[in-house]
Amino acid sequence: MNRLLRSLLMAFCLLICGLTIAPISTQAAPATGAALFEAQCVGCHIGGGNIIRRGKTLQLKALKKNGYDTAEAIATIVSQGKNNMSAYSDRLSPEEIAIVSAYVLEQANAGWPRS
Repeated sequence: MNRLLRSLLMAFCLLICGLTIAPISTQAAPATGAALFEAQCVGCHIGGGNIIRRGKTLQLKALKKNGYDTAEAIATIVSQGKNNMSAYSDRLSPEEIAIVSAYVLEQANAGWPRS
């Protein structure tokens, strides 16, 4: 059998059997909030704390007190920074900032449980 016929027969068999050959993705998997936090934030905010300024933790009580108790407010400070907090808009995409901000709020609402 020649190559073309063999290839067509194989494609037909795959089609009939309902099998497909998935293309290999060259894109990286989307980052999770936990992974972004681990890579970018944990150096100062391990477990939702703050090694630089004790009162500026990521605990829900502190976030509320300081006006950062929404994902949008957290995204603003992550993006723009403030005082000792560095801006991350040059290191993270807007989507990544939204993901890590949602993660921080989720963890704060859960009391920063240990993983």
